[in-house]
Order: sequence, then structure tokens, then C-alpha cells
Amino acid sequence: MTEERKQIAGHVLACGTQIMWGATFVSSKVLLEYFLPSEVLFTRVVLAFLALLIVYPHHLKLENPKQEVVFAGASLFGIVLYFMLENTALTLTYASNVGIIVACAPFFVAVMVGFFFKNEKSGLFFYIGFVIAMAGVIMISMSGQKSFNLNPLGDGLAFLAMISWGAYSALVKKIGEWDYPTVAVTRRIYFYGIVFLIPVLIFQKSSWDLSIMLKPQIAVNFLFLGLGASAMGFLLWNLATKWIGAVKTSVYIYVSPVVTVVLSVFVLHEKMTVASIIGSVLIFVGLIVSQKKTKENA
Repeated sequence: MTEERKQIAGHVLACGTQIMWGATFVSSKVLLEYFLPSEVLFTRVVLAFLALLIVYPHHLKLENPKQEVVFAGASLFGIVLYFMLENTALTLTYASNVGIIVACAPFFVAVMVGFFFKNEKSGLFFYIGFVIAMAGVIMISMSGQKSFNLNPLGDGLAFLAMISWGAYSALVKKIGEWDYPTVAVTRRIYFYGIVFLIPVLIFQKSSWDLSIMLKPQIAVNFLFLGLGASAMGFLLWNLATKWIGAVKTSVYIYVSPVVTVVLSVFVLHEKMTVASIIGSVLIFVGLIVSQKKTKENA
């Protein structure tokens, strides 16, 4: 594949992954009525690992044993800390607060990656687009609310989740430079996720009710989260990061709130407000502006 096609494919994969991840809200909401956040996360991680193992059963031999630390770090920040911090934040503060903070992820990624990789600095257009998109995210998140309420602990955990995602993006970019098969890379990251989550499950004395697991609604949602959002989602996201860079990939996180709005209309039967429509338009404008530097420097 030529470099130009990789650039185009990278943007398509990043956008498509965010559309899929935007749908995880509904599945997670259903499962969290029956299981702890750690149980939901562990199940989807195991399913993702097994799926990737079937797709690529070959052993990944590292050129340098020290690289193992980077894989473990990527798993710790991107799989374990990010999801645990975000899910915990949702139990302590308003979902709208978390939504706004999560949408700040491209900024955290730009700062983190820019600090470690001098060749991937963000220009003026990135930050202008960020401000425009954030205005849209705030309009969507605050739609129907009379005021913005702060919760220091919950909001603080959400910010820590974004810092974790920034660290994950930087580590995945570093792993991408080693040119290992993306499927094997993603599988190895999930392996460490399983290792890190086992002590959490033991501490929480977690258990799974098999009768609930076998319910069609529960099984379908777990399969979507594990095989779709986790296995395929992280695989495509890591591939996009490898092809177009961590900062350019992260910009597509702006798409997620729009997907949530659309799904809330068709699945949850919520009304789409004027603020939601304007916010969605602002997000897409911000996305386009943020990518302007990308096109000029391609």
C-alpha cells in the first residue's frame, strides 16, 4: 500500500472506530446493571484477546526484551486505568461532565505526544479546531440542563483518564515505530490487561452469574464490546495511529458525542434538541479545521 493510501485509510479507520466506540455507551449501560465495571472490562478484554489469538496465533518475538515494558505500559494506561478511571468517574459525577472532559482527549494526546516526539507537533489549526469542537461538545453535553455542576473527585478522575489515554497514545506510537504486526501488538496489550485486572477482580471478590451471561441481550452486548469495540476497535485504532500518527487519529474522538446523540434518538427514543444539532455541526467544523494542518503537511 502506498503512503498516500495509508494516509486516507488511516483517517477512514479512525473515524469508523469512533463511530463504533460511540455505540458502546448503550451496551455498557445495559451490562452495568448486572455487573461491576471491572467485570465488564475483564470480560471484554478476554474476548478481545481470544479473538485476536484466533486471527493471529503466531508468537510475537520482540527484538529487545526491554520493549516488553512499553507493551505493559500501553495496557496499563490505555486498557486498565483509562476505563477504570472513566467508569468510576461516571459513578461520582454527571455524565455530561465526563463527556466534556473525555472530548478533551485530543488536547492531552497532542501535549503528551508532542513532548516525546518532536516530529509530531500540533500547529495552530489543531488548537483552533479543538476550541470549535469543544464548544460543540459542551452544547451537546449541556443540552437540557440548566446549570453546570462540578464534582471535584469525579471530574478529577475523568481528567486522570484523559491523561492515561494521552500516555497510551504516545506508547502506541512508539510501538508502531518497531513495525510489528498490528494484530500481534494489540493482542499483547490485551494480554497485559488481563494480568493487571486479575488482582482487581480478586480484591473486589468478583463473580459472574452464568445464567445472566447466557441471556441473549447480555451475550450480544458482551460480544459487541469484546469482539467489535475491543478486538476490532483497538486493532483499527492502533493501525490508524501507526499510519497517520497519534495526534491526527485522536482528533476523531470528536465524532463520538455526535454518534451518542444519534443513537439516543433511535435507540433510547430521546428528542434531538436545537443545541444538539448546532453542537454536532460545530464538532464537524472543528474536526475539519483540526485536519487542515494535516492536509497542508501531508
